[in-house]
Amino acid sequence: MKRRFILGGAASALGAAALGSLSGCASQNIDSYRAEKPVLDLQQYFNGTLDAYGVFTDRSGTVVKRFSVVMHCSWKDGQGVLDEDFVYSDGSTQKRIWRLKALGDGRYTGQADDVVGQAQGQTEGNAFHWNYTLALPVDGTVYEVQFDDWMYLVNERVMLNKASMRKFGVYLGEVTLSFFKR
Repeated sequence: MKRRFILGGAASALGAAALGSLSGCASQNIDSYRAEKPVLDLQQYFNGTLDAYGVFTDRSGTVVKRFSVVMHCSWKDGQGVLDEDFVYSDGSTQKRIWRLKALGDGRYTGQADDVVGQAQGQTEGNAFHWNYTLALPVDGTVYEVQFDDWMYLVNERVMLNKASMRKFGVYLGEVTLSFFKR
């Protein structure tokens, strides 16, 4: 029986963490994006309504599930709410509400009901790096899966997102999605 992951935004969508690297899975460095343009202002980009479209691929690269997300985002005094509604290719739905906090110097923390602990991330240039542990239900069991999540601002309306997933350091697959700001 092939396991199917029920995903919620890499992002999810944010979008979507423990800042730093997970052992053996982070080869990029956020500082290498410092000079990249356009500069990502996370509070500006994730403000208003966004649409996102993505896929989950297993470790062999096979698309296991497709999904779309509508995000309603708002910020006040450095506190953000990203309200995400997922619709999966099998017709199932999911809701995730991220609560983000700007810490200064491009650093952020975040929490959601299915995130284990506290998410942390950082922006530099056009990129946002976000690590977190997500409680994922699979075939009636909930697994804690680590996400190494990278977002890249392409222009004022479009951002691309790629997140690798690991359990006990073993690569499980990845989530790839694109955000479109309305």
